[in-house]
Amino acid sequence: MKWLSRIVRALSRFMFVVAGVALAGSMFLTVADVFLRAFKSPIVGTYELVGLLGAVVIGFAIPQTSRVNGHVIMDFLTGKLPPAVQRTLHVLTRILAMAIFLIIAWNLFGLGADYRRTGETTPTLLLPLFPVAYGIGVCCLIECLVLFVDMVEKKEAET
Repeated sequence: MKWLSRIVRALSRFMFVVAGVALAGSMFLTVADVFLRAFKSPIVGTYELVGLLGAVVIGFAIPQTSRVNGHVIMDFLTGKLPPAVQRTLHVLTRILAMAIFLIIAWNLFGLGADYRRTGETTPTLLLPLFPVAYGIGVCCLIECLVLFVDMVEKKEAET
């Protein structure tokens, strides 16, 4: 199981770096566009690029954020429950989350296939949309692995 944990950790970190680069790129692009607008020379397609980069930032940051428990956790009620109930809820919520992310990934791969088949592009720069849909679909699959490893590692730590 440790090998899967190492793979998931490495994938999550790599994806987090991709998200960081996309965020920095979006920031620099926006600043450059605002600056160049002062000289009546805006960057064409900034709105489209920032939108696509925003999708990459969110999708690629999910696995690492989940892995390090960076999301807001509301455990004021469940923290008062007996440990056996807490473990059961932990397993159930991970299974439910994996099912949801599998459904999201399946739909994103379907959307990407539709975009590829129809040749859907951004209006100004004519960038294809299917790579973003496929990429975020992969992110959802990696999130399923993160949730699975979290569930198994917590169970192993308790035994």
